[in-house]
Parts: sequence; C-alpha cells; structure tokens
Amino acid sequence: MFSVHTSPLHQPGTGDAGGMNVYIVELATCLAAIGVEVEIFTRATSAALPPTVELAPGVLARHVVAGPYEGLTKEELPTRLCEFTHGVTRIWAGQLAGYYDVAHSHYWLSGQAGRLTADRWGVPLVHAMHTMALVKNASLAEGDIPEPESRVLGETRVVRGAHRLIANTAEEAEELCRHYDAEPGRVAVVHPGVNLNRFRPDPRGVEAGRAAARARLGLPPEALIPLFAGRIQPLKAPDILPRAVAQLLVERPRMRERIVVPVVGGPSGSGLARPEKLQKLAAQLGIGDVVLFRPPVGQAELADWYRAATVLVMPSYSESFGLVAAEAQACGTPVIAAAVGGLPVAVRDGVSGVLVPGHRPAYYAQALRRFADDPVLSVRMGTAAARHAESFCHWSRLRVIGWDTAAAATAEVYAAAMQEAARERD
Repeated sequence: MFSVHTSPLHQPGTGDAGGMNVYIVELATCLAAIGVEVEIFTRATSAALPPTVELAPGVLARHVVAGPYEGLTKEELPTRLCEFTHGVTRIWAGQLAGYYDVAHSHYWLSGQAGRLTADRWGVPLVHAMHTMALVKNASLAEGDIPEPESRVLGETRVVRGAHRLIANTAEEAEELCRHYDAEPGRVAVVHPGVNLNRFRPDPRGVEAGRAAARARLGLPPEALIPLFAGRIQPLKAPDILPRAVAQLLVERPRMRERIVVPVVGGPSGSGLARPEKLQKLAAQLGIGDVVLFRPPVGQAELADWYRAATVLVMPSYSESFGLVAAEAQACGTPVIAAAVGGLPVAVRDGVSGVLVPGHRPAYYAQALRRFADDPVLSVRMGTAAARHAESFCHWSRLRVIGWDTAAAATAEVYAAAMQEAARERD
C-alpha cells in the first residue's frame, strides 16, 4: 500500500491525518488476518522514525525518506514524488522477484507513485481515491481554495492506469465514471467499516453509557451536547455548528445554561492558514462560553466523546463516506449530517439521524431544536443508530463490523486485478 502524504502512525484529526488513516490501518490489519500480508509505504516525517514499524502481525509500515522531514505541505509533495518512488524502488530491489503481488494506492498523490512503481514491478495497480478534486471543487465552502488543475490531471492519469478502482459508495463509483471516464467494469464498491473493539454502545444502554461518558469527561449530565469531531477546515464546515447554536440561543436564551458544544479536532488543509478562526467566530457570535475546544484525541477517548454527545453534527461540504458518522452511530449516538456524498449511506434519515439539505445554519438550528424539545429522541435514535451501524455488515470473530467484510471484498478486487494483469502479459 502507498500512503504518501499522511502516515498510518499519525493521530487522526491532526494535520492531514483523518478517516483515511483509520481506513488504511483497519483494512490492512483485517487483510493480514485473512492471510494477505501488507506493507505500507509512507513518507518519513521525522529523523527519529525507524525504517520499519510493525503495526500488527502481517502489517509493516515502511518510512521512505523523500525531502525534508518537516515543513512540507500537502501542496508541495508532488515535487517529492520522484524521490519517494526512488526510495520505494530501492527497497523493492532488495526483495526476491515477485515479492509484491499488488500495489494499492490511497489518494491521488499515492496514486502517482503507485502508478510508476506498479509498472516497474510488473504488478497491477489498485487505487482508492478517498476524495476527488472535481467533486470537491463542485461544492467548495465560501472562501475555500479550489484543488489545482495539476491534481485533476494527476487523478485522470491514475484512473486510466489503474487495473481496479475502489469506491466507498455507489455514488462515488458513479462520480468516478462521470468525472474521470473510469470504466464501470473496473470500479468496485467496498464500504468501509467500524471497529467495535473501540466504537460500541455501553452494554448498559445508550442512556446509561451517556451518563458514564459525561462523568468521565467532566461534562454536565443533563446538558444538550451537539458534538463536532474531525479536522477543522472549510471542507468540513465546522463553522456551521456554532452559527446554528447562536441562532438557537437567540430564540431560546435560557438554553445557554444547559448547552455545551464540544469541538474535538485540529486545524487541517486550508484551515492551517487561520487555525484560530473558529475560536474567534465563537467569540464574535457571543457563544464563546458554551463552545469547548479540545485537541485531537486517541480513539478510545474519541469513543467517549461520541457516547457523551446528544448528537454528532457533521455538516461537511463533501464526504466520500463519512467514517466519523459511522463511528458515532456505532457508539449509540445519532447524527445530524449534510445530505452529501456518502453521508446518506452512513446515516439513515429519520431513524439513526437527520439529513440536512444544504448548509444553512438555520436548518441545523432547526434539527438541534428537535433534540432540545424531545430529550427521548436522542436515546431512541441512538439505539437505532447502533443497530444501523451493525447493518453495514456482519459480526466476525474479530468483533470488527465492516472491516473484515471490507478486507474480504478488497482481496477479491486484488485477485481480479491480478487476473487482468496476467491476461495483459499473455
């Protein structure tokens, strides 16, 4: 596997690390569990990093030196792809012929390196977009920076060069065909999963679990707690939640005494240019006293934030799937989400959460009002949300919902790519 711009060792929610990091680690671990050994090539971001790190039995992360360890932005990484590819080739040269069977790249930068490497190794390339420039540019937040034409061209080359493409949802598969002329027969839909070793409701029930999580986090037991969790950047629309809360408090000023709005995550992408922007917005809106900013946390603590929340709010402009929404629901927390990308797949409208058409704060204030007026709604929807998360796929001996099934489906994609590559050689 190739993950050039972010390491599977990085903390999700920091810098460019997010759902894709979780995706790669969980998928690789479950692939190894069914007999597919995985090596993940990623760019070294510190001189202190060892050349290799075993993430799990059968999963090895390899750190490739390509450019300065620190200070490179994601936008500068294309100039380092030749160095990265050369570093990967040097590692490959030390292996026996035929050591690697498939190259699987994640995100367009990795696709560039994967395309060149797969050709040199004589193996098929499987690529997962995760996000697409043309899709992101079609739904930019106000003032956000569009993806450059160089990325569009790079993605187009990767789509043409890949033996198989993996999409998170049927909608993403359709977008690959519509925007990049991908051949439908080469696109496979593989839903991501949720790891229930980490994300699960309290066995005593949603209500009891919420009380316990709030006690652990020092949150008021009876408060309305709408949570934002994720990278703080315009694409994720974190500003919509404080704007919606401000509208709600104008209508109902007495609610100020019983509302807490946690924002758990760090600046990322174009949000790095103004990391304090969201805090300033909360102050300008007059709700700085109810918004609680917390840095990114480990997955065990993140699960507690999910359980503690009345509802997770996910107003993104674009999401290929919406892993945060799936994780929250698996913990028994309903979701208010924008009806974009894969979120209508992750969230069952009216059952496990509320899908909002558009990004007007008033719509989100209206959805929050429903939970404020009906305290039982969060528990009822949260219980349904946990069941909905389970419906993504079945239980396994690993207690992992989704990732074991995703791994099995991905292994089938690998087999199909290998068969096609063999036919091409013949």
